[in-house]
Amino acid sequence: MSEDFQAHRAEELQRLVESMEAKNQRLSNALTQVRGEILKMQEKLRQVNRPPQTLAVFLEADVMARQVVVMVAGRRMRLAAGPDLDMNTLSVGQMVRLDESMVVVALDSFPRTGTMAAVREIVGHDRVLVTTEGGQEHLLELAGPLRHGNLRPGDSVMVDLRVGLAVERLVRSDVEQLLTPEIPDVTYDDIGGLDAQIQQVRDAVEMPFRHPELYRTFGLRPPKGILLYGPPGSGKTLIAKAVANSLSTAQAGQRTYFLSIKGPELLNKFVGETERQIRAIFARARTLAQGDVPVVLFFDEMESLFRTRGSGISSDVETMIVPQLLAEMDGVEALDNVVIIGASNRADMIDPAVLRPGRLDVRIRVERPDRDGARDIFHKHLGPDVPLVGGLEAAVSRRDMVEAALDLLFTRDQDTALFDADLPGGRTRRIHLADVISGAMIAGIVERAKKAAIKDSIDSGTVGMRTAHLLHGVAEEMRESIDLAATTTAQDWARTIGLGEEILAVHPIGRHA
Repeated sequence: MSEDFQAHRAEELQRLVESMEAKNQRLSNALTQVRGEILKMQEKLRQVNRPPQTLAVFLEADVMARQVVVMVAGRRMRLAAGPDLDMNTLSVGQMVRLDESMVVVALDSFPRTGTMAAVREIVGHDRVLVTTEGGQEHLLELAGPLRHGNLRPGDSVMVDLRVGLAVERLVRSDVEQLLTPEIPDVTYDDIGGLDAQIQQVRDAVEMPFRHPELYRTFGLRPPKGILLYGPPGSGKTLIAKAVANSLSTAQAGQRTYFLSIKGPELLNKFVGETERQIRAIFARARTLAQGDVPVVLFFDEMESLFRTRGSGISSDVETMIVPQLLAEMDGVEALDNVVIIGASNRADMIDPAVLRPGRLDVRIRVERPDRDGARDIFHKHLGPDVPLVGGLEAAVSRRDMVEAALDLLFTRDQDTALFDADLPGGRTRRIHLADVISGAMIAGIVERAKKAAIKDSIDSGTVGMRTAHLLHGVAEEMRESIDLAATTTAQDWARTIGLGEEILAVHPIGRHA
């Protein structure tokens, strides 16, 4: 054969080899794809034919014997653990999977549904005493996530009573917002016109905390609580906050806790809910006080919650609420380092059992400010940080400004008259603006004056407050009070003014019936 023929033949064979290799590659890819599809079908078939697995709640593990204690359908059982199960990852309360041979083979999630209960007491490191609806008590074991010391009396937990476990701590906004401890920054220097009342409060509350050894020496029991009563806006809440701030032990790096509870916030239409919240509040106070830190428990608008029993004014829910409060105050669990401060506009409506000695021992009336007290309050709100128009005479202008406002507030004439009040016995009394002055009103007057000064500063470019601005604030407050007199009921005015006697009817000036 010639060399050309041999070369041509070699090229044909090479092309044939390449073609066969390409076909083999395509066949291999097709076989691989088919094998993958077969494996997928086998996996689907395996999943479809997989036997059902039973879910159980894990309770206890014996690592050496590779056995676990679980609760299955209400039965407590000891089962074998599968070879692939890592027993160190098991957590009490977690669900596990059992195969058809009742062998624990895998982990599952924690339960997400159950019964609500309130923590009453922590027992050791792994048990808890809870109360459910109706007041029934149950001693339960803590699930794994709850064994880290973050559970406190009064907390709400989800429990499984059949298994005997407290599974999860739940934050209930209706209760937790009441239990958030506030550390107030109000001091006695921020309160004006109430020096006598502040001294009474300090004598009743602070002395037992600052000198407990002297009280023990004289055999004197510190008061459990005090009641601040008087017309609204007179500074009762400020005094309570200042007490909490004053009791703070800054030298030990600790601060007093202030739990503020408004009466209407506790009322709940569901039976037993208000009592449960009261128990939670006192439980939280005791817990916070265990660290030898004073806790001030402040009940605002106390008459709305602890009304006299059997009065028939409301739906008589107080027949259950008042005994719950009394039980917490007199119970076997001591209220060490806990001070109860109540505030009320109508102390006469509070159940007498709450006010007897041994409970709210000290009762202090917070009166409306007189002229000297009002002057003090004005200067608290018109301090040196408020710019005045007057330059070097600013200090003098400040005094003159306040005196001008006081002259207008305490003048008793036709311009400052609000209404005529009918009193028992056929008597009539004319009510003036001076009869309804309060610290809150003076704060509102100064706020209105500052807004008027800001408007003038924008228009004129001169920054500062004038006497005219403060008198404008008084006039605005007077105008609103006169308008309010025409729309407010006699009962509301009796509560607001605090005359100490009933108001039968009110007659706006110039509109007598």
